[in-house]
This record gives sequence, structure tokens and C-alpha cells, in this order.
Amino acid sequence: MSTTIHDARRRRTILAGVCVALMAVIASVSGLNVAQPELAVEFGASQTEVLWFINLYTITLAALLLPLGAVGDRWGRRPVLLAGLIVFGAASAAAGLATSSEIMLAARFLSGVGAAMIMPVTLAVITSTFPDEERSKAIGVWTGVAGGGGILGMYLSAVLVDLANWRWLFVLPVVLVAVAVAMALRSIPDSRETSGHGYDVVGALSSVVAVVGLVFFLHEGPVRGWTAPATLLSLLTGAVAAAGFVAWELRRPAPLLDVRLFRERGLASGSVSLLTVFGVQAGIFVVLFPYFQAVLGWSGLLSTLALMPMALLMMAASGLAPRVAARFGGRSTMASGILLGGLGLVLMATFVSADGGYLTILPGMLAMGLGMGLTMTPSTEAITTALPRDRQGVASALNDVTREFGSALGVALLGAVLAAGYRGAVGSRLAGLPESDGAAADAVREGVANALAAAGGSQELVRAAQEAFVDGWRQAMWAGAIVMAVLFVYVVARGPRGQDTGASTVRTVDMTR
Repeated sequence: MSTTIHDARRRRTILAGVCVALMAVIASVSGLNVAQPELAVEFGASQTEVLWFINLYTITLAALLLPLGAVGDRWGRRPVLLAGLIVFGAASAAAGLATSSEIMLAARFLSGVGAAMIMPVTLAVITSTFPDEERSKAIGVWTGVAGGGGILGMYLSAVLVDLANWRWLFVLPVVLVAVAVAMALRSIPDSRETSGHGYDVVGALSSVVAVVGLVFFLHEGPVRGWTAPATLLSLLTGAVAAAGFVAWELRRPAPLLDVRLFRERGLASGSVSLLTVFGVQAGIFVVLFPYFQAVLGWSGLLSTLALMPMALLMMAASGLAPRVAARFGGRSTMASGILLGGLGLVLMATFVSADGGYLTILPGMLAMGLGMGLTMTPSTEAITTALPRDRQGVASALNDVTREFGSALGVALLGAVLAAGYRGAVGSRLAGLPESDGAAADAVREGVANALAAAGGSQELVRAAQEAFVDGWRQAMWAGAIVMAVLFVYVVARGPRGQDTGASTVRTVDMTR
């Protein structure tokens, strides 16, 4: 049962409430990245343990999105949202007070569980309560927060770490949760699915195994090695579970996710677009930070601030996208955004240099932010309009899983391109250096961060490492641009036909066939 809200003032309050809840989740994805050294010292943790403080949250979130999105559809989106906020808030407080690595890991796991209850419901509330003519605008605001909120959260986290200490990172999500709970109790209506079939337990479990296996493979491949036994086992497990999930869902009268819907151009192109766009975005963020810190010599706080123009433009473009889509069509807007994003990558790859500084990449960053913002809103709407109102929790969860999986894929692949490009370029740049620098040169070959630590007073070594890094960075940008070009061709050829009118119509799909 869905309830359309016609009161504009109440809709604004609902939108604000779900965006505050979403901001808490998004900020926690990236917040700990800025505090890795402090966490290692506080808990006497290895780098692997510190990475698990970060990755356990994202893996748990990605794995549980689809099953818990379906729970929200069945049990009611408002109670599931409130329960998720309580779990997430309590776990965030526990993380901020943690006295050992074990407590921190448990708290981050529970945070992921709470976040997986919150994130799909926030979008499902919008798509199930906003009237058709207002839904696109609300989705634009939601995608703006989802796309740019991580950077804003990272900046606030960097400020807190610099001015106070890492424990204050968890004050922000607790405060946001408290505000979101108050707004949810006051304004957010309940809506749910009425179904005569039981919950798809087998589908839920197989989807969890598939996502955990595949995301673990992408997270750990660059660290352990792509051919390491644990990496290959996780890939095999994820692939087998994914195949089992598809086979099972095709047999179910009321599946967790009707995979036949991917025959629809809107759902398929929206999913592929979000997977690619968020993958490229996440991968670019990973390679931008070393450029700011190792090449330009900036602090973590200044490096995060340097991303703000891109984040703010992305958020503004996400809000503008519904108007553009209403005039020119969803497919045209999506394709234009992809083209702009790819152009931004080409600009960065072409003009970046070790000497030119921030201004050599700023135009490309702005073009990429504008393009990503224009792409995300119609892609999200293409997914949510492919499922009926009473299945919006699943639609929203599919949207979120696509984003999370794309992010993990982009970090792994573009990070690997950068590392390979650096290794390929640094050897020739070290060849002409004096033999006395040979010991330090071995460390330089390991990476640009090692170069800064081992070079001592040798400016030649630092320079060689920085130039090699820029060479690898260019290759990562070109790789991203090629991926965006392929996506552009796909969307132009296979984009959603119905959205070219700019309309936003939720399809009625027979889920019992």
C-alpha cells in the first residue's frame, strides 16, 4: 500500500528527512579514510586491520541492501527506516567509544546492517509517496546527496580529525541520526507491499553470498593479488552464488528481484550507467588523492577541499537534471552527462602535469562533476520506474547495490591501471640517476608514497617518482574515458525509449508470473 502525499510542505519535510538519513550513511562510507594513521596507532592495528575497519562497513552494506530493501517493502518502510536509524546510531556511538579492534569491527558491521536498512528505504519513500510530476525533482535531490555527500562527509571528517581526534568522526552520524529520527516520526508516512507469497529466503541468502564474494574479490584483489587462492575462491563463490540467484529467481512466482525485468531498456541502461559512472567516479577519487598529496604536497584536509568544486557542481547538476530531462528526454540527458564526464577525463589526461598544479586538472574535474550529476538522476529514475510502487524497496536496493558494486569495481580497476602505469614509467626515469641512489631507488619503485619516505634529500628521486605517477595517472584517466565512451554508445543505442518524452511513469509489472 502506497500513499501519495499532495501537501507540498509535507513533501519537502519528507525529502529533507530521508536526505539527512542518507547523508549519515554516505558520510560513514568515506569518513574513516582520513583517519587511517590515527586508528592504527590507537589500536595497535596493522594496515590490513585498518582497511577492514573501512571495508567491513561497505561490504556489509552492499550485501544486505537487496534483502533488507525487500523487508522494508513487506514490513513497512517507516518502521524499517526507524529501526535502521536506531541500529546505525547505536553502532556509530559504539565505534566512537571503541577500546579495541574487535569492538571497532563489530560496531562497523552493525553500522553496515543499519545502513542497509536505511539506504534503500530513503529512495523508496520518495518514489512511493511523491506524485509523478514531482518525483523526478525529488530523485534529483536524493542523487545529489548520494553523489556529492561522500565528499562533503570526507571534508567534515578531515576537519574533525585535524581539529580534534578521530573519535569525533562518529559524532556527526549520531547527530544526523537523531535529526532523521525526529523528522521520520513527525512526517514520513508508512507504506508497504501486500503480497500473498512468503519472503524469498533462498533468494536473499544467495544474493548476500554473491555480493560478498564479488565485492571481497574486488576489494582484496589489489592487496592480496588477483591470483591469490583467497581472491580466486571469493570470485568463484560470488559467481556461483550469482548464477544460483538468477536460476532461483526465474523459478519463483514472487521473486526477490524479477531478473526478467532487465530485458527492459530502462532498467538495464540505468543499472549499467550507474555501475559505470560510480565506478569511474570512485576510481578517480582514489587516484586524485595521491596526486594532491604526493605530487602537489598538500595535506589531507586541503586535498579534500580541492574536491569540493566537483562535488558541489555534481549536486547542483543532479537537481537540474529533471528539468533537462523533461525538455530533452531522459536518454538524451543521460547520454549528454556521460559525454561530459568522458570529456572531463580526457581534459585531465591531456593537461595534467607535475609542474602545472591544480589548475591543470580543475576544468576536467568540473566537466566530470557536471556530467556525473546529469547522468545519475535519469539513471536512478530509469531503475525505480521499472518496478511498481509496492516494490520500490527492491528497486531502491538494486540502485544502491549497483552503485556500491560499481564503486568497488572502479577502485580496483583504475587503481590497478595507475599502479601498472607507475611501475612501467618509473624504471626508465630511474635509469639515469647516480648509482649512490640505488638503495632508495628500490623503495621508489614500490610507489610514490614510498619515494617521499625513502628519498631523503634526493630531489631527483622525488621528481622521478612524481613524473612516473603522473604518467600512470594519465593512463588511469584514459582508461576511464574509454569506459565512458563505450557507455555512451550503449546508452545511445539501448537507452530507455519511454524516457525520451521526459515522463516519469511507474510501470505496472506482474510480479507473480
